[in-house]
Amino acid sequence: MTGWTWGRRAALLGGAALVAVVAAASAVPAVFDVRSSTPVDAVPVELVAYDTCDAALGELRAAMAPHVGAYGLAGSRNFGVLEMDSRAAGVPKSTADKAAPEHSTTNVQEAGVDEPDLVKTDGRRIVTVVDGKLRVVDVASRALTGTLDLPAGFGTHLLLRGDRALVVAGSAMATDSGFAPGKIAPEGVTVTMVDLAAAPKVVGSLALDARYLDARQVGDVVRVVVASSPRLPWVYPQEGRTEAESLLRNKEVVATAPIGAWLPEYELTAGDGSRTKGPLVACERVKHPAQHSATSLLSVLTFDFPGDLGTGDAVSVVADGDTVYSTEKSLYIADDHHLVPNQNRMPAPPTTTAIHQFDISRPGPPQHVASGKVAGSPLNQYALSEHDGHLRVATTAFDAPGIPEQPPASQSAVTVLKRVGTELVEVGRVDGLGVGERIYSVRFVGPVGYVVTFRQTDPLYTLDLSDPATPRKVGELKINGYSAYLHPAGDGKLIGVGQDATDQGRVQGTQVSLFDVRDAAAPTRVASHHVPGGTSEVEYDPHAFLHWPQRDLLVLPVVSYPAEGRPTDEASGGVLVLRLRDNTFTSLGTVRHASGQGFDPGVRRALVVGDDLWTVSAGGLQATRIDGLAQQAWVPFT
Repeated sequence: MTGWTWGRRAALLGGAALVAVVAAASAVPAVFDVRSSTPVDAVPVELVAYDTCDAALGELRAAMAPHVGAYGLAGSRNFGVLEMDSRAAGVPKSTADKAAPEHSTTNVQEAGVDEPDLVKTDGRRIVTVVDGKLRVVDVASRALTGTLDLPAGFGTHLLLRGDRALVVAGSAMATDSGFAPGKIAPEGVTVTMVDLAAAPKVVGSLALDARYLDARQVGDVVRVVVASSPRLPWVYPQEGRTEAESLLRNKEVVATAPIGAWLPEYELTAGDGSRTKGPLVACERVKHPAQHSATSLLSVLTFDFPGDLGTGDAVSVVADGDTVYSTEKSLYIADDHHLVPNQNRMPAPPTTTAIHQFDISRPGPPQHVASGKVAGSPLNQYALSEHDGHLRVATTAFDAPGIPEQPPASQSAVTVLKRVGTELVEVGRVDGLGVGERIYSVRFVGPVGYVVTFRQTDPLYTLDLSDPATPRKVGELKINGYSAYLHPAGDGKLIGVGQDATDQGRVQGTQVSLFDVRDAAAPTRVASHHVPGGTSEVEYDPHAFLHWPQRDLLVLPVVSYPAEGRPTDEASGGVLVLRLRDNTFTSLGTVRHASGQGFDPGVRRALVVGDDLWTVSAGGLQATRIDGLAQQAWVPFT
């Protein structure tokens, strides 16, 4: 987002609310941009494949031309999707397929849809890439059994299946992709297949001139979403060149650019070291809507996992995207930023979010089946949820601020979409949630939705979505602070992790709440636990959250900051272990790792294997007995 960032909006808005959504009968509302009160036009959804590269090149040049300025392009981003089919024959059977101790898995949004994270376990071994290196720890011997250097990068995450790990990482690329000076240019993406049957070894690596967005695994299929931008040699007003001269030169750059500038490149390195490279997608595999800016490309690739990596069998769409949500049968990519023509070099504040649906229910590459649009911007993937053939989308829309340094007006809504032909059509909507606030968390559970907004207090809204045509707000609970992550706990309970706050909206530290939402019209908070001065990674990455109901455990990393006036190097991190029983939180203690650093964010993840709680940090793995939290083993990474 440009101008008003979510972070600044949060600082200025300061309060929160939780809303549960339930649908009731009423007339189908029109879609409105809440900032202008004008209907949101239907997004062009019919996608057509290019017949030839010449046809693609002509349209891409013409579509980009209005967006070219003296500084190239500002704010454009491109995304692609990699799909990996792991049903390869001849792959050795994993030793992990044998009976393994009961163990936890990564906290994910949808059952049956795995998400990449810093660590994975099959109950017999733990595989982690917490510091950019892949390490394997044997659970039984509590020993490090393998270490593998990975391609240099950041944001490294992995998926695990059988004796194979699929590692996705971002890495810097020395390319000028059309961003003006001071903008962050896209990075590269490396997808690496690692064999774990013996000592870990790379059996294939695919490098893309794109940026990693997200990934999903459904059974033996993995899909990775990346971002790619056209590679164009922009010039800028410098060294005696005026803005007018730069504008003319950049228009010429677009008018003469080859088709290869828009098609992302790949380099595939096989296990034997042999390399191939070329364009990731053929022109005839690229689809496009009737209107676009030619600044973004969504691509879908298919790979065996486990098996040979391959180049991906790419399918692409001329579109943008930044949020990925998936069920077992559908993959959705949402985009809430838009490039405006050259008279304003900055993107306009997002007023709408475009959503593209892909069918992933069959073998092979996904098929784009529909697109649509909603007003406002989603917070993250949890703002999207599919239920009984309908997609629910929670968004916040902002007015442009009329007074400098004043926060924009805002309100939130939940829109219900249904696929009709090739279009995602609005069939219902409830708005007016958290006026003057923004969404801090969302969770949909069957026909009910929960939305937390915040400015000074935390409204938790409950929404009845049972009738998609008439969603309605049925309950509201106002408390201080906010929940940044909501987790269904069963038996009509909802766990919230966020921040406590004063009556004026000043945050005070980590807050874990238990809500009773059995009566959607009257939600209540029945328990809470506070860590003064604390903050948790769960607030922005739900993968860090562990709920293990088999032992009534709730585990989350918390970094505790010292009180004002004390040295900042006294900050410390660990995982807070809570017992949730009889609607009460009981602290069992905090598990910390040894660190020689003055400031260490500490433990990042926790997982359960048998009777032990394993915790992960950049320094190593620690096994702690669940009963009593006595340390059983320390496996250093150095």
